[in-house]
Amino acid sequence: MHACMRWLHTFPIAIVAACAAAQPPKSELPAGATPGAEVAQSQQPDAARPTTLATEGPAAEPAGGSEATTTELEAADPDAGACPAGMVLVEGDYCTKVEQKCVDSWWDKSNKKKVCERFEPPTRCIGERVHKRYCIDKYSWPNVKGERPEVMNNFYQAQVKCAAVGKRMCTESEWTFACEGPEMKPFPHGYVRDPEKCNGDHLWDHPSMKKVARRDPKELARLWKGVRSGSQPNCISDFGVADLPANNDEVVANERPAGSRWDKFSSVHTGGPWYKGVRNQCRPKIYTHDEGFYYYFLGFRCCSEADGKKNEPRTPRQIRKKRSLDYVERLAQFTVEEVREILELKKTHPDCKCEEIKSRHRRILCKTMCGTLLGPEAKDGR
Repeated sequence: MHACMRWLHTFPIAIVAACAAAQPPKSELPAGATPGAEVAQSQQPDAARPTTLATEGPAAEPAGGSEATTTELEAADPDAGACPAGMVLVEGDYCTKVEQKCVDSWWDKSNKKKVCERFEPPTRCIGERVHKRYCIDKYSWPNVKGERPEVMNNFYQAQVKCAAVGKRMCTESEWTFACEGPEMKPFPHGYVRDPEKCNGDHLWDHPSMKKVARRDPKELARLWKGVRSGSQPNCISDFGVADLPANNDEVVANERPAGSRWDKFSSVHTGGPWYKGVRNQCRPKIYTHDEGFYYYFLGFRCCSEADGKKNEPRTPRQIRKKRSLDYVERLAQFTVEEVREILELKKTHPDCKCEEIKSRHRRILCKTMCGTLLGPEAKDGR
């Protein structure tokens, strides 16, 4: 029997018992929420800014198919190979606080927030500059062009998945920097909001929170308004990272100082979903959802240290709190090794054989790892 199939029938008993002992935080799935419940804190400041462009690695083969050696490629581009395949190198000076002047806005009643349509260029850095060099997935997980971004993972589950492929969660400033580019632009494509470039402005469709909480595939399919990764050629940042604001929201790691107002959870939401009247910018963040929160438009992407340096899978806050990776796995309800097994199984069985599992709880965990919670009736946003 395949190793993966062994755990599909046995692992949840031990994992669930350990998880119960750890007393994980409750998921904050909202009851009867409007999009405002998801983005009410969108005006809270984010983190910071950079000043140099980056390259995507590894380098492409030279024109004509010539067999250039690694040494020759590195001589032509010293950053070649700085990042694993499918990741983009981001390097520059990030600004920790920016001034962006809105010159055209409107008030969204449902979210009780101002939506800025146009900012006055340029953005001004009024904070400190911090040099950064790191790698980020070009697309939202599973980081494959042409596939749908995967949603419905809570923070711990996203964290374990990144660790399973040798990466880590992005921090809030890394995500912001990759989105806004060296000019600190409000949107990756410039200073004017454009939902045609970065999928947005879909009308609120009144989700059934009970069905979302149960991960009902038909309800998740009905609510899906996302588009395929890489299908938005104009929603690409100056660093070459795709689909950062709008489309699906993404979860990143909190970097706020200990004891600060927003230092309550490791999880931070960024980017904004596909709805009308929400933030859908690079800087704004949400700090009010705990690590157990999952949602039908919430995805993630992974980051990594550049130049082959070792990744620390824990978040800055978890390190400060002296939390172990075992602690994270217990709350995710699956381990790094189990995710590796399911990803290997998925190569030959796209459904990961989850429907063969009789226990609903185990079947849902299998589908969460496999990324197959979304029902087949789902239609892309545009």
